[in-house]
Amino acid sequence: MKKIIYVISWVVLMLIISFIAHALIEMRLIDNALATGVTLNLVKLYGVSVCALPVWLIYLLPLLAIGLGIWAGFFFWQKVYVEHLLKKIINKK
Repeated sequence: MKKIIYVISWVVLMLIISFIAHALIEMRLIDNALATGVTLNLVKLYGVSVCALPVWLIYLLPLLAIGLGIWAGFFFWQKVYVEHLLKKIINKK
């Protein structure tokens, strides 16, 4: 149970970082478009322009965040809990 919560926490953290990255990339893209005079094709949802990023990037960022969160959760679980526990067991002998 503790391992599942640990991995889910990493996924949530990576999703938050993904949303921050999304905002920073979009701000940079809009600033660049305003400076150069380029017209952006905005993604529309229900007739309202919601995002300046390409559609593939809108979906790629959260998918990468979920994948990296799962990987990081298992990787650091191994480093923090399993290897630390093994060191404790070895040092007791």
